[in-house]
Amino acid sequence: MPPARTGVADYAAALLTALRKHGNVELAPERCDIALYHVGNNRQHAGIYRRALERPGVVVLHDAVLHHLLLGTLSEEQYVDEFVYNYGGWNRALAAELWRGRAASGTEARYFQYPMLKRIVESARAVIVHNPAAARMAQAHAKTPVVEIPHFFEPPETPTPEEVALYRQRLAPDAFVFGVFGYIRETKRLIQILEAFAAARQHNPRLALLVAGSFASAELERAAGAWLREPGIIRLPHLPTQDFWLAAASVDACLNLRYPSAGETSGIAIRLMGIGKTVLLTDSEENAHFPEDACIRIPAGLPERDSLRSHMVLLPSNPGLNREIGRRAADFIRSQHSVEHVARLYWNTLCAYCI
Repeated sequence: MPPARTGVADYAAALLTALRKHGNVELAPERCDIALYHVGNNRQHAGIYRRALERPGVVVLHDAVLHHLLLGTLSEEQYVDEFVYNYGGWNRALAAELWRGRAASGTEARYFQYPMLKRIVESARAVIVHNPAAARMAQAHAKTPVVEIPHFFEPPETPTPEEVALYRQRLAPDAFVFGVFGYIRETKRLIQILEAFAAARQHNPRLALLVAGSFASAELERAAGAWLREPGIIRLPHLPTQDFWLAAASVDACLNLRYPSAGETSGIAIRLMGIGKTVLLTDSEENAHFPEDACIRIPAGLPERDSLRSHMVLLPSNPGLNREIGRRAADFIRSQHSVEHVARLYWNTLCAYCI
């Protein structure tokens, strides 16, 4: 839970409030009719992962790949055994190879191709996911019921136009501002975004890029260091909730890429779309349910950089298009992702799998 600086913590806190409108919900009780576990793909979730195995309940997979969580918490012998448990004894040599190469696990696709979900999925009474890709991954590991529930949007306390204008003046007056928010790991494609931004700025020097958040690793921060000192880049640390919403309201568009993907639905993308911002997303199964006219899809792989650069040039040149995409995004998110609707789906699921 907050003050942990994760999207899962923020999500869990907001959902707790919404669920309490339906009945009695306690935080970490010793005994309960049904336990709800929020699990993500990093070491901060190791304790919850263990508890979900010890006292099975309903598991929310905020990431449908838990490979990196297990890499960060198991010994070599435990990791190899866990890999074999998931994918068979004939893969023992592959597991040992992946362990030796784990320094590259943040970017190498093989670590995302093996989600390592079998133990937690098969022990759960039910599994909740936020998108079709995550549902497919969970179902491939066990026959446990999988329920797809949208990631919710909770409207913020909207900053005043005066507050937004003042904030923009401090950020980059008279510029078109792109924003990158959240916990910055390799899969969020920051280096590629910075390269594309530099190329786009050669066409239009009145572009700015806000990078707000903490880095997942010192190595990535060092790799991005020189790029972050380039003209037009604004660097901010992790933002408290009020400052986040002010910064979000102040940017013109958001860059929210994921590749390789861990089966996650981005809470930041939902938030920015919900307040009417154009969001550039990786074209993936995780994002397939967003309407084509309510976001901009960026292809993964070789076309990624050129597509990013082209859209960074296009959007500032066509403010009407940018506003219309944002308007359609807000309409969709508010109709399909409201916190009240999502909490009701959670409550019905929890009741269905109570003792």
